[in-house]
Amino acid sequence: MLQNSNSLPDGLSLRPARPDDEPFLAVLYRSTRQDLRLIDAEDDFIEHLIGLQQQWQTVSYGENNPDAFVFIVEKLGDRIGRVIVHFGEQEVRIMDISLIPKVRHQNLGTGIMQALQRAATQVKVPLTLCVAKHNGIAKQFYARLGFQLAASDNMVDLLVWQPA
Repeated sequence: MLQNSNSLPDGLSLRPARPDDEPFLAVLYRSTRQDLRLIDAEDDFIEHLIGLQQQWQTVSYGENNPDAFVFIVEKLGDRIGRVIVHFGEQEVRIMDISLIPKVRHQNLGTGIMQALQRAATQVKVPLTLCVAKHNGIAKQFYARLGFQLAASDNMVDLLVWQPA
């Protein structure tokens, strides 16, 4: 798995999430939902909706992938993100990867993804993830890392990276 964070660059490390990470995870999730902030509604309603969406995501991930690992991404000991990964028999599935706004676009995601690629290579299975159809920046990022389109529907594209 991802126990050896020494392979991560730039002072990054991964550790299992703990109950005391919940406030950080709530702030992180809120930072990823700019789409909901575009709704023409009162701020209180939007914040409530975002909270409900986070609860739904947490329950859904837990029910659908109870063996998934939730990792906190740290940089030099400071929490900067989250990665949820399911290590299955046929694939390593990245269910979610999120970084706080101030570290986005600093190329930190590359090191995290490369560590996940190494983990998939070690167990000799593909690394997969879904990305929203409209998220062109993320799709370009994953393409640079060697991911290819495997399937598509109206909402998301399934991307796959095959170990050599």
